[in-house]
Amino acid sequence: MRAILLAGGLALIFTLLGTRVAIRVLVAKGYGQLIRDDGPTTHHTKRGTPTMGGLVIIISVLLAYALAKLITQDLPSWSGILLIFLLVGLGTVGFVDDYIKVAKQRSLGLRSKAKMAGQTIVAVIFGWLALTRPDDRGNTPASQAISFTRDMDRWTLPAVLVILLILLMIAGASNAVNLTDGLDGLATGASTMVFGAYTLVNIWQNNQSCVLSPGQKCYEVRDPLDLAVIAAALTGACFGFLWWNASPAKIFMGDTGSLSLGGALAGLAILTRTELLLAILGGLFVLQTLSVMLQVGWFKASGGKRLFRMAPLHHHFELKGWDEITVVIRFWIITGLCVATGLGVFYAEWVAGV
Repeated sequence: MRAILLAGGLALIFTLLGTRVAIRVLVAKGYGQLIRDDGPTTHHTKRGTPTMGGLVIIISVLLAYALAKLITQDLPSWSGILLIFLLVGLGTVGFVDDYIKVAKQRSLGLRSKAKMAGQTIVAVIFGWLALTRPDDRGNTPASQAISFTRDMDRWTLPAVLVILLILLMIAGASNAVNLTDGLDGLATGASTMVFGAYTLVNIWQNNQSCVLSPGQKCYEVRDPLDLAVIAAALTGACFGFLWWNASPAKIFMGDTGSLSLGGALAGLAILTRTELLLAILGGLFVLQTLSVMLQVGWFKASGGKRLFRMAPLHHHFELKGWDEITVVIRFWIITGLCVATGLGVFYAEWVAGV
């Protein structure tokens, strides 16, 4: 528990202080955000705002996790190493994308095929390694069973299909957070709440672990306490970054942040055996992704008509006349309700003992 508090607190301090330094450095180098001309006109005032702030989040998480482990004299677990790999790997893909944007002064960075290739390589390596190195009880970090609040043993898949499912989850979650990162503080605030939820889930799974409390309701999750340390670090890092990213944003996380945070969410869901529960906890991200899919589908099916004024959904409400801060706060409320519902379902399943 001490490591969890240390990681969360240190990550919060690192992003609060580190982001201020990053803003100065990025402004000096002229690494500013480019704004799409087809978006809401109110966003044009954001042109030139420093981007790639996700680097601060990633570095803060790494430092906080390392220091928490050093202070508590505890070694990283295999699950923790894999989650850090996923965070850094997708952050690297996002960084390359962001750097191309600012270096070539265009609103599009990596080509979609190149970005997807990068995400695929990281996700497949993660998935393959997550099915290796079983512990003394035979548990690997990831399971071959589909999970909701725990593994559903009836739905066990071959390893190849599991890796494919992991790829779809990581690509979907990282792109969903990327789509949500369109208003000041929206994705950062929403991510803070979901990572906070996973911190609680991991603590509960550790307390009810089959190693500590054998029984019908126990959780066969490998390394839940170490995952809680990283989840707490992510929560603290996002919370500290929000100080500078809230409206009016002084810095954006960029694809460096959104891809890495989305990947970390998927990684936590996979490693905690709560894959389908992520759809509830991260309901806002699901809603944003569905709005884009519906917009594209409706546009093609209706011969050029639009279902929403603009997708993702937050832009639709902006174009309807809502102030940006109003959209952000109301979407945060939606996230809070999704998180509360997800945690309620998670706890109710344990109480029911189904």
